[in-house]
Amino acid sequence: MSVHVLTTGYWPTYPPMDVRLPHELNVYQDIFKEFYLSKYSGRRLMWQNSLGHCVLKADFSKGKKELAVSLFQTVVLMLFNDAQKLSFQDIKDSTGIEDKELRRTLQSLACGKVRVLQKLPKGRDVEDDDSFIFNEGFTAPLYRIKVNAIQMKETVEENTSTTERVFQDRQYQVDAAIVRIMKTRKVLSHTLLITELFEQLKFPIKPADLKKRIESLIDREYLERDKNNPQIYNYLA
Repeated sequence: MSVHVLTTGYWPTYPPMDVRLPHELNVYQDIFKEFYLSKYSGRRLMWQNSLGHCVLKADFSKGKKELAVSLFQTVVLMLFNDAQKLSFQDIKDSTGIEDKELRRTLQSLACGKVRVLQKLPKGRDVEDDDSFIFNEGFTAPLYRIKVNAIQMKETVEENTSTTERVFQDRQYQVDAAIVRIMKTRKVLSHTLLITELFEQLKFPIKPADLKKRIESLIDREYLERDKNNPQIYNYLA
């Protein structure tokens, strides 16, 4: 087990995704949690299940393989250690994976290029009354196989939500850049400030969004508009 501990605020936010881990994986999480919190008291660990990945050893009739899979794919596949056939509802109840994410996961395992599960009846989409069996006859030339996730198309609402969330994460970087520039220059016109921000920021951003951050800093008294010329900003120490 290898764990990457990331500091919130330095990395993009991810919506929390619940999953019921099998006992074998829960043990590892508990051991790491105990070790980490014994070194750093007062911290809180939040497991990002959607970013986890594993390597599973699988026994097929034609030989053993290693499957490089996501954590969600792992949790689904491990159910077949104890069952030959499971319905969609059985898998949903056992794993606790959110409906849309579970359909995507099962699609990748039973409908993609690497079909380690078989879907009954056959088809490209996962329906409520589908069942799944372990594909014992699976063959592949390579010993280690990566099972790619199926990419879901974002709806317009999801795309808007993602864009807004990314901007929320980046606004602290924008604020810091504005304060840094103004602290150095003390007095600067709106046009020059925007120009310097475009040079310093490493990600695309709209002028309107930059203007909002400037207004926010004026409200919080980091900057002020010049009394004689509203297009000039003064830095407030």
